[in-house]
Amino acid sequence: MNALTKTDFHFDGQTNVYHGKVRDVYTVKNDLLVMVATDRISAFDVVLPEGIPYKGQMLNQIAAKFLDATADIVPNWKLATPDPMVTVGLRCEGFPVEMIVRGYLCGSAWRAYKSGIREICGVKIPEGMRENEKFSTPIVTPTTKAEQGLHDEDISKEEILKQGLATPEEYALLEKYTLELFDRGTKMAAERGLILVDTKYEFGKRDGKIYLMDEIHTPDSSRYFYAEGYEERFANGEPQKQLSKEFVREWLMDNGFQGKAGQQIPEMTPEIVSGISERYMELFEHITGQQFVKADVEAISARIENNVTEYLKTI
Repeated sequence: MNALTKTDFHFDGQTNVYHGKVRDVYTVKNDLLVMVATDRISAFDVVLPEGIPYKGQMLNQIAAKFLDATADIVPNWKLATPDPMVTVGLRCEGFPVEMIVRGYLCGSAWRAYKSGIREICGVKIPEGMRENEKFSTPIVTPTTKAEQGLHDEDISKEEILKQGLATPEEYALLEKYTLELFDRGTKMAAERGLILVDTKYEFGKRDGKIYLMDEIHTPDSSRYFYAEGYEERFANGEPQKQLSKEFVREWLMDNGFQGKAGQQIPEMTPEIVSGISERYMELFEHITGQQFVKADVEAISARIENNVTEYLKTI
């Protein structure tokens, strides 16, 4: 199966290009962004060697759905999706932090808690909590937005303000938007029999106004549990049935890889790659309530170039 792992476009008016872990972002006339969701997959801040077919399409289409569904909460950067793997939107000056919000104690927060840590990003975590337990109210645990190749680091609200990464007024809005977006995502997930466990949001400014940027509520930025059976599994101390990228991290950890120096990425066989792709499709269909329709992947790059070029002519 074909997977898009590398791009090298030259759009009319292109002024910059940034190749991220998963997305390649092309700047046009210093005013618009053409964001290509590739089929690359990352875990532990490392890009894995194999692409996952249709992953970029799924992420792009899920993000577009949620951007449209939350535009009444906060303005967002999206203008159009001219290709299944592409969103075109407004260029904003991003805040150098990611706003992570957690409704449940799991993932990296649970690993820290299990090691004895009781405060994350300045937020105190009560004693006696168990893995996958719901917090009394969602907590916001920001991270720095690291440069390519570096790890994101936890950061507290106080440190964000001290470093001048946002003003007190800006941070108050970022936290407000984060919690309102999480609440909306939680309700939309519940309608589909899912629990939105945790997620992250990125924000930027344009003409003095805060915008929601990037992607939201996709399996790359979010963790979902199945609501059915959650209470029973939690009571029995059993792992939750989940739809997120955590299963990829768990597979890597089971095979001795956590992104640390000297560790070798395990072989991604065709069976592993196909399995990951199917899990992403499962989440797509659960969270959107729509059947996933595979785009033509015979000539992905040519298709994207044509679709984006035609769209840019219209604006």
